[in-house]
Amino acid sequence: MWHRTQAAAVIVNNRPSRAMPMIVYEVTALVEPNLAAAYERFMRELHIPDLMKTGLFEGAVIEQASPSKYRTRYVASTREDLDRYLTEHAPRLRADFNEKFPSGVEVTREQWTVLEQFA
Repeated sequence: MWHRTQAAAVIVNNRPSRAMPMIVYEVTALVEPNLAAAYERFMRELHIPDLMKTGLFEGAVIEQASPSKYRTRYVASTREDLDRYLTEHAPRLRADFNEKFPSGVEVTREQWTVLEQFA
């Protein structure tokens, strides 16, 4: 059975969330096989926790499609939160990432607007 999530009724992290539209910032990484374990450890232990500490995202998910393909999705409540992240925090976090992985990881980034969420 499908349930429609109503934007006005959504509470996330103990604060009201304008869930419609939510913004998903998606990062896909193609990782050379010899770097996969280090990449996964870096993302789980450092990068994603550092990004979440900005307070601009409601949550994050890291997924694996194959031994060398990863997708990380970060959910922001508003476009303003994502824009603030991109302006104030992304340059530092990207520099940290590039220092750790100067080669061997190809990254693409996309921004998605959630039209409707089903539970």
